[in-house]
Amino acid sequence: MDRFDPSTLEAYDRNAAVRYARRWAYGRNPAFYDYEHIGGDCTNFASQCVYAGSGVMNFTKDLGWYYIDANNKAPAWTGVEYFYNFMTREEATVGPVAEVTGIRQILPGDVVQLSFSGKAWNHSPVVVSLLRTPALSPRDVLIAAHSYDADNRPLDTYDYQAIRFLHFLGVRK
Repeated sequence: MDRFDPSTLEAYDRNAAVRYARRWAYGRNPAFYDYEHIGGDCTNFASQCVYAGSGVMNFTKDLGWYYIDANNKAPAWTGVEYFYNFMTREEATVGPVAEVTGIRQILPGDVVQLSFSGKAWNHSPVVVSLLRTPALSPRDVLIAAHSYDADNRPLDTYDYQAIRFLHFLGVRK
């Protein structure tokens, strides 16, 4: 089964992901642990937003994408690189499916990943709005995030060395 075959994917609810991002950008949903003081909460927050838009988790031990509680979660739920690996996986497994794309293809509900050093990937903000469609530069992209709590923050206000855009294609249920 081809992971990019649209007939095998259900819709990703971008509006639900954005509503969730805006609701919790400056707060913490008590249903999820706050990792702010033990490495950061950005990818946990991005996962919550994507879950709001997908409605499904993948409970495959270690290689899936799920959250049960603070001590029972997949590395992909909170780790920037693990999140990327899961969302762009080649296997046709349950969960949201994303592809790395250029800035012109991103939409609200997608995730941006930033590298502050140019070596490791450090931050996973969620796109909540575009000032122009398609976005032509980071100044056109508004994000919500934890760790650097924000809503409607212009992407070009971050000081980063590398950037990648994860565009959600749909959800495999």
